Amino acid sequence: MAGKGSRSKAAKPKTKSAKAPARKSPKATPARQEPAPVIETKLDLGELRQRIDGIDRHIQDLIAERAQFANQVGKAKGKLAAAVDYYRPEREAQVLRRVVDRNDGPLNDEVLVRLFREIMSACLAQQEPLKIGFLGPEGTHSQQAVYKHFGHSIHGLPLASIEEVFQEVEAGHADFGVVPVENSTQGTIQSTLDMFLTSTLKICGEVELRVHQHLLSRASRLEDIERVYSHPQSFAQCKAWLRQYLPKAEKIAVSSNADAAKRARNADDAAAIAGISAATVYGLKSLAGPIEDRPDNTTRFLVLGRELFPPSGNDRTSLLVFVKDQPGALYHVLAPFAKHGLSMNRIESRPGHTGLWQYAFFIDIAGHAQEEAMRRALDEVGEFAQEVKVLGSYPVAIA
Repeated sequence: MAGKGSRSKAAKPKTKSAKAPARKSPKATPARQEPAPVIETKLDLGELRQRIDGIDRHIQDLIAERAQFANQVGKAKGKLAAAVDYYRPEREAQVLRRVVDRNDGPLNDEVLVRLFREIMSACLAQQEPLKIGFLGPEGTHSQQAVYKHFGHSIHGLPLASIEEVFQEVEAGHADFGVVPVENSTQGTIQSTLDMFLTSTLKICGEVELRVHQHLLSRASRLEDIERVYSHPQSFAQCKAWLRQYLPKAEKIAVSSNADAAKRARNADDAAAIAGISAATVYGLKSLAGPIEDRPDNTTRFLVLGRELFPPSGNDRTSLLVFVKDQPGALYHVLAPFAKHGLSMNRIESRPGHTGLWQYAFFIDIAGHAQEEAMRRALDEVGEFAQEVKVLGSYPVAIA
């Protein structure tokens, strides 16, 4: 299709009458004129540093002012029971989306979101640090997901299993929990989904973490590695690399990549597949990395809490639906969402634990459970399903 330029050019008839009359200038000008030189004011290194120091002071003053207003917000809410009562994930999501919308560079969205997340984390911790349970020990990707979502001004609780994370949040020993739910290359973490079959917890957030795997060891050469420890998911994410570079090494599956790093630090002929943060925690060095087979390797984590939060404006709702054993059961469950213009992001079936060959469906829908279209759709689904459980309505992951 021709653009404006081509249409304009085609419209010009090639005749003398089409030529514009010559314009007489009152004063003759040279045929060729050099542009005037651009004078740039360059600051020397000392002046640049002074400017930066002034900006730093201004930023610090603004952060202090923000912290004071955050304190006043806390007082305006009255005396609440604990730090968890001051935390509003929908409000944080709105603030961070505005950060992204305003960003014109040169820093990218992810960097700016991380900076503002840390500021909000520190301001909230003035009341009391949140207690966050995660699949430990320290140095796991789950811990990285905690910091990405809540910032570093929290009290982390590394736990031994996904089941224990659920239990600690349910008991009130942790304010929130963070658990992995799916990986972009290896699919769903089934143990997480199975916990929702009986748990009363709600999903109140999600985190998407780009996962880079490294081969960590005390050794200095790949040739010295005789066995490799890692979580089964990480082995699967790196199987092509392992096949090429360590085909004879013994692969030993453990409960977490941090546990793998703890084991690898005790022998010169052992290595672990883990994130680079585990190298710092356990005194190892990276022999190779990133070694994941796909550069877009990403794990999605869920934030567990004890209540639903209001809409943020860009939300996702996770459902657990037990279907009746009848023809067209799944069709009748999904049709109301299409009818009310709601997009389904994900569906997966699991044994329902309610009887032999009975299944439950985990479904992610765009929107919030409090919105009118979602409420109507859920009412209609309830007419055909054996049970509909809203696992959570929460802000879509940001940067």
